[in-house]
Amino acid sequence: MSAAAAEANLGVTPVREGFAFDVMALERWMADHVEGFAGPIRVEQFRGGQSNPTYKLATAERTYVLRRKPGGQLLQGAHAVDREARVLVGLEKANFPVAHVYGVCTDETVIGSWFYVMEMVEGRIFWDATLPEVDRASRPAYFEAMNATMAALHQVDYAAVGLGDYGRPGNYFARQIARWSRQYLEDEAAGRNPHMDWLVAWLPEHVPDDGDETAIVHGDFRIDNMIFHPTEPRILAVLDWELSTLGHPLADFTYNAMMYRMPPHIVAGLGGADLAGLNLPTEADYLAAYCRRTGRSGMPGYGFYLAFNFFRLAAIFHGIKGRVLRGAAASAQAAERAEAFPELARLAWVQAMGASA
Repeated sequence: MSAAAAEANLGVTPVREGFAFDVMALERWMADHVEGFAGPIRVEQFRGGQSNPTYKLATAERTYVLRRKPGGQLLQGAHAVDREARVLVGLEKANFPVAHVYGVCTDETVIGSWFYVMEMVEGRIFWDATLPEVDRASRPAYFEAMNATMAALHQVDYAAVGLGDYGRPGNYFARQIARWSRQYLEDEAAGRNPHMDWLVAWLPEHVPDDGDETAIVHGDFRIDNMIFHPTEPRILAVLDWELSTLGHPLADFTYNAMMYRMPPHIVAGLGGADLAGLNLPTEADYLAAYCRRTGRSGMPGYGFYLAFNFFRLAAIFHGIKGRVLRGAAASAQAAERAEAFPELARLAWVQAMGASA
């Protein structure tokens, strides 16, 4: 993501046109459902959170965050804010770092769509994976925290925290490859790409036979989806659980590790960075740390998992490209991601070539 796009996601703004709701109705609901609430509320809208509009709710005593479904016709199963809230509640039971959920509302008559209200976690979000804001000596500890947090997520007993039916266990890669291939092939507006066409055929034939593990997976575990402590290398909350499900933990880990091969102008990446000069762990060391924390002797299918994740992200960007061309996504960030699609597709192909070698 470019610096301009990152800046566009920071902070709050007055509620944008078309995103307002009945604040008094929300205050009445919160008085009935949120312990300790006392109005009035001052509402602002976060610049990010474009998939599910996200608002800052400030009162004299406390600040909250509201996430709601957008208005209009929605795809079935999309923008499931009740599902987001459910995984947050479950993970809090496991002492995993997430924002506390105060309440969920599935009554559309209150503010016009389903929503949930959660804690406002104050801290730092890093949009650049090289951590320029952190002194050189401290940087490895931030990567250790990220690695340890991901390992902890994958070791949560999902059934014990009420998430046993949060997804379909088993066959994760086959289902995901089929899903994203279908989405890519069906979006005629965005066109076809030779690297994607090749991957649609290659990926199903090369899924590693390394056991069908199941864990809670975040689906978008990047450094910019975490809130770090204001001064310490400690993660206070992992954000943006919209893509979470029960899935294969190695798909989730390698999505995070993809940062080592990701150009920084696409999403927070380390591609081309001088890791030694920056005092950041190498990709091999980061992989070894995760394996150590999760009791693995190694990750033989690592190259495939990287190819899969680059393909998946390319398919997501292809969908964004289609929405841009149809006039359904007008933001600068959407346009940047549409433009980056061919580069991502080629990078996915490069990983597959490496896995095949």
